[in-house]
Amino acid sequence: MWAYLANAVEFLVNTLFGLYIVAVLLRLLLGWVRADFYNPISITLVKVTNPLLIPLRRLIPGYAGFDWSSAILLFLLQFLELNLICILKGAPHHLPGMFLWSLAELLALTVNVFLFSVIIEALLSWINPGQNPLERIVSRLNYPILSPVRRRLPTLPGLDFSPLVVILVLQVFSLLLIAPLQDLGRAWTQG
Repeated sequence: MWAYLANAVEFLVNTLFGLYIVAVLLRLLLGWVRADFYNPISITLVKVTNPLLIPLRRLIPGYAGFDWSSAILLFLLQFLELNLICILKGAPHHLPGMFLWSLAELLALTVNVFLFSVIIEALLSWINPGQNPLERIVSRLNYPILSPVRRRLPTLPGLDFSPLVVILVLQVFSLLLIAPLQDLGRAWTQG
């Protein structure tokens, strides 16, 4: 019976923390790319993340155009989530390993956000382009990773292969760098 309860609690912890971490990460990334904060999606992200970010911003101001309070909140939430999961499972958890594991999980989540946003942008470009607030914000989010590829690829009328190239690069980055970091963090966490 306890195993079922632990599984349900683990699911809730993963879901609730995961959704909030994604919201904070999107807010950080949209601020980094200077997205339109009057966009309905941006407004929603600001309203959802403000309760934890406003008090933290009083302690940790932004510096050099980077939102350090959002970055620290991201790390703290991920660190807390992994610690709670380890406690629920009764698994050992050493702090240096948890630190590395948390960073690796945040890197993996960032790559996944970019993967999905590139796919969403590509799909929305086929359906009524330029008319959707989601398309405008996703386009702004993807600009730093798609524009260098677009400049280097030959232009073909009506075809844009840059999303495919970026998806391949992100997948290789994930497989070669992030997965080993996640494994190392997990192994180091369990001592």
